[in-house]
Amino acid sequence: MQGRIGQVTEQNNEQLVGTNRADALPKSWEPQAVEKDLYEGWVEKGYFTPDANSEAEPYSIVLPPPNVTGQLHMGHALDHTLIDSIIRRKRMQGYATLWLPGADHAGIATQTKVEAKLKETEGKKRWDYEREEFIDKVWEWKEQYGGTIQNQMRAIGDSVDWSRERFTLDDGLSRAVQTIFKNLYDEGMIYQANRLVNWSPVLETAVSDIEVVYKDVEGELVSIRYGSLNDDEPHLIVATTRVETMLGDVAIAVHPDDERYADLVGKELPHPFRDDLKLKIIADDYVDMEFGTGAVKITPAHDPNDYAMGTRHNLEMPTVIDTTGHIANTGTRFDGLTREEARVEIREALREQGRIVKEIRPYVHSVGHSERSGEPIEPRLSLQWFVDVAKMAKASGDAVREGDTTLHPQSLEPRYFEWVDDMHDWCISRQLWWGHRIPIWYGPEGEDGQRDIVCVGPDEEPPAGYEQDPDVLDTWFSSALWPFSTLGWPEKTPDLEKFYPTNVLVTAYDILFFWVARMMMFGTFAGSHTPELLGEGTDGRPQVPFKDLYLHGLVRDEQGRKMSKSLGNGIDPMDWVRDYGADALRFTLARGANPGVDLPLGSDAAAAARNFATKLFNATKFALMNGAGVSTLPNRAELSDADRWILDRAEEVRAKVDAYLDDYQFAKANELLYHFTWDELCDWYLEIAKTQIPRDGVSEQGRNTQIVLGRVLDVVLRLLHPTMPFVTEVLWKALTGGESIVVAPWPTVADTNGGATKDEVAACRIEDADKLITELRRFRSDQGVKPSQKVPGRLDFAAADLTGQEELVRNLANTTAPGEDFDPSASIEVRLSQATVEVTLDTHGAVDVEAERKRLEKDLAKANKELEQTGKKLGNENFLSKAPEEVVNKIKERQQIAREEVERITSRLEGLK
Repeated sequence: MQGRIGQVTEQNNEQLVGTNRADALPKSWEPQAVEKDLYEGWVEKGYFTPDANSEAEPYSIVLPPPNVTGQLHMGHALDHTLIDSIIRRKRMQGYATLWLPGADHAGIATQTKVEAKLKETEGKKRWDYEREEFIDKVWEWKEQYGGTIQNQMRAIGDSVDWSRERFTLDDGLSRAVQTIFKNLYDEGMIYQANRLVNWSPVLETAVSDIEVVYKDVEGELVSIRYGSLNDDEPHLIVATTRVETMLGDVAIAVHPDDERYADLVGKELPHPFRDDLKLKIIADDYVDMEFGTGAVKITPAHDPNDYAMGTRHNLEMPTVIDTTGHIANTGTRFDGLTREEARVEIREALREQGRIVKEIRPYVHSVGHSERSGEPIEPRLSLQWFVDVAKMAKASGDAVREGDTTLHPQSLEPRYFEWVDDMHDWCISRQLWWGHRIPIWYGPEGEDGQRDIVCVGPDEEPPAGYEQDPDVLDTWFSSALWPFSTLGWPEKTPDLEKFYPTNVLVTAYDILFFWVARMMMFGTFAGSHTPELLGEGTDGRPQVPFKDLYLHGLVRDEQGRKMSKSLGNGIDPMDWVRDYGADALRFTLARGANPGVDLPLGSDAAAAARNFATKLFNATKFALMNGAGVSTLPNRAELSDADRWILDRAEEVRAKVDAYLDDYQFAKANELLYHFTWDELCDWYLEIAKTQIPRDGVSEQGRNTQIVLGRVLDVVLRLLHPTMPFVTEVLWKALTGGESIVVAPWPTVADTNGGATKDEVAACRIEDADKLITELRRFRSDQGVKPSQKVPGRLDFAAADLTGQEELVRNLANTTAPGEDFDPSASIEVRLSQATVEVTLDTHGAVDVEAERKRLEKDLAKANKELEQTGKKLGNENFLSKAPEEVVNKIKERQQIAREEVERITSRLEGLK
């Protein structure tokens, strides 16, 4: 495809030079008027759909699957922009590129939304339906509301292959989930056990760490006296923020070296409310003897640290809070109370017994809350299914250590190793109905009360009379298979053979553990078990799911704060698409995307990106109106210094952009393109081109400049296309007559200066001319000379080594050659690369001296007033002692600016005399 388009473009080239193709462009750049049609045209032409049987080298990326319930937020927009930048560039470089899209079924998030809707519309709860009936309701909801994010992806220009779109609950992925579950189970790596988990009482399910949000909560720290109320008899005082959990206390822990309690270790104290429990006093290094009383109550079934201690000391672990967050199974009068109610009732009952030593209010502490339902999480002992991750975690760590997968930035490797080298077994069961149901089946209960357990694979039938486990798998279980399940595994498909392993995974660093590490684990596991499907790894190691891992930062507001509903500082990317255009959204994000670094974002940046798109549009339209086009470059000897300079600069930029993008340095690449395009091409070379393209006809030099201008614009548009696909498409087609920039070849050295040695002399002359013109314009402004006023000036161009640049300098600095009546009235010295040159000017008649003096005197009075006011403030010791440092610094800056203004204006007034 790329080669064909390249030939078509080249055939049209000769016809474009000197023609006016500006009519192909709209009057102004209005992105909202063209973006949708452009995108749908690309999809219809199949530009985003690679052929798995092509001979082109493959390049593949899977989209981190957004929740089917969701909408694009700025984090998604950043993620998608960077992936699309990579994939569009690789497509232009001739690869068979696949960007595979899809969505995650998002078990808890989706089920929660559907339950809320059913409660609102039908007044029913999940339990009011049969399981299959409720699941049908969720599928209906998914079909009705699940397409929002896909439409938003189209709006921002994601060049994904929609024909290969996947869903984590589709038939193929369900087969993959069942297959890998059975493989793990058969190897003894999946097991069932009673473990402490994060429990949501509202959702009545275990939840993962990523679904727990920690908030500072104002509570109370209550000190309780256990044991005798007589100071001479055995007793201990402990403090807690969760009085209600004391119903499950089974021990009190002290430090082994704490002499205060040495004689109590090994003894037992009675429980204040439960005759069936005794509080064993144990010694454990975990206890901090300097904190509080140095004694800690132990509730193994409702606290992670207590659970670990209970495991070490083989303690009882009674669960005293049920799945709905109510006190249960204690045999006390508190059974049936909510956690909050019990907290008050138990505290007062302890007070009545004389066991409340003191209460401290308020006491602020961090409490985990359910991200979905908002209530405090209950650490709770529960029977769940787990994955033994030790072998897979080691393989995942080895893959990075050995370089099979490379992290960008490398500085995040320690965080990755910290997780995979010390990973706890993974709780994979959820007490939901929406999701992949666990393929475990239970037989009838035998005489010994036990039930036979069978794991059923995708091609197997469960034995008659067996019942399936009611739980579903953690959403991360199926998404951990995403890089290869989406390509057809466990079947041998053309896509799997062509596009696996994927080339790079792009995602935010905050899910390095929750998703990335799990993909590495399951990828290496599947790679070691099915190398005939996933390919051989390196040096006998299992195949990895992706060769590169690029981790970007989080999008934050302009003050560096995390975007959130509570702060009201979130930005909807669709608002920016509407207000500024998709290109502006994308360019803003890519320009700020440094590896692993958070990105502060504000609307000013989006407005600047929109202005950049407009600048590019206007510059291209101007170039077309002046006959620019794409054709074979003339011999370099026939080009002006400016033409050779801009071609050399274009090559320098092209090479640097390539190097930056190869290293995932999106910010550096786009910042470079921004300044080259705006400062050098639009603001400088276009000005030069005006002087080299005659208005009354086209000279040989003019034709050369038209070709060079067209060629550089062509290169710039192609370099910018991955980040700004829409405006570059419109401009490139008008400039070249080609079919589409989407499938145009990526620029090479042949497109710029052909690999010629950089013309240092030309570069020096043009840079000196730029500096000279800039200084002359500034001097004219300071002298009060109107921009349109021509002023005679004398300059030895040969001595300044500006041979051939006189016409350029005089045109752009608006100076004329001195005549016989030349009467110099002002001069300026400019330090250039080779020498310091003096320019003398005749400003007689160009300046209204009296008017200029009045203006300057007015400005001087204003500057003196500012200098006086800032001086008074900085001389006020009372003010200096109370004002914040940043306020004082700003006043000092104002004072310095005012002082410089006084000096400048005074000097100018002296010059007018």
